[in-house]
Amino acid sequence: MPFFRNNTASIYYEDTGTGDPVIATHGLIENTTYWSRTGITPALSQHFRMISMDLRAHGKTIENGEPKGYDIDTCMDDIIALADHLGLDRFHLISHSTGGFVCVRLAMKKSPRIASLTLTGSASATTFIKEPAHNKIFHDRFALSFENNAWETILENIKKQPFPFFLGIAGTQNNQAMWDMAYEIIKIGNRKAIAEFIRSFYKDPDPRIEGLQKITCPTLILVGQKDELFLESSQLMTEHIPEARLEILEGAGHMLAIERPEFLSRMITLFIREHKI
Repeated sequence: MPFFRNNTASIYYEDTGTGDPVIATHGLIENTTYWSRTGITPALSQHFRMISMDLRAHGKTIENGEPKGYDIDTCMDDIIALADHLGLDRFHLISHSTGGFVCVRLAMKKSPRIASLTLTGSASATTFIKEPAHNKIFHDRFALSFENNAWETILENIKKQPFPFFLGIAGTQNNQAMWDMAYEIIKIGNRKAIAEFIRSFYKDPDPRIEGLQKITCPTLILVGQKDELFLESSQLMTEHIPEARLEILEGAGHMLAIERPEFLSRMITLFIREHKI
């Protein structure tokens, strides 16, 4: 299994296909299987070199030192370190949710290295709770839900209360295969590490408007119509990133790779082809 070392972490990644390099980051509680099990990696690797990575605290990535780096700046550095490790001067970025938080902030600083940026269900702020005390209370409680419950229980609780991240799956008929796939993706994660990540990462409510305006790489923003938490942030990023393109997927929710894998693969493929290195 391929790993590379960056400071205190051994970062796991998967590298398949040939052509323009594409680095993919995932959302909270997800990992590289968000792209591979849903068919996105096999589809994209027919045209591009698809490189997906496990963020810190997720999947097979291992932190074995302090600080663990559960902050956005360290996660940004991990992406650049992976590109450098593989000898990539320029690369495309695709992302989902929390991984998109990292990628859009990276694009504010490293646009010349990014050939294109695709953000799915994401934002340029790292929390929607503006009051620091309230933000800490909310994310402490959120973290506890992972520390205190097995993945099976977590998924059953999600089914009972799918807002905000699983409304699309919950609203789909004959959705058992989607739920099964979601479970296969999340069960890989270390719940305690994820809880620690939650307490450390989600702290900045500032969408960084000036930073968005400095992004020069072509940007595609995809969001589901039912993805209520990220509709406004997607529209805000579209407004401020120069010439960004927004696509709202009717009837879809937050988990686009599970809900609409063929559509997502097609949209990303066409966009990257428009902006070949």
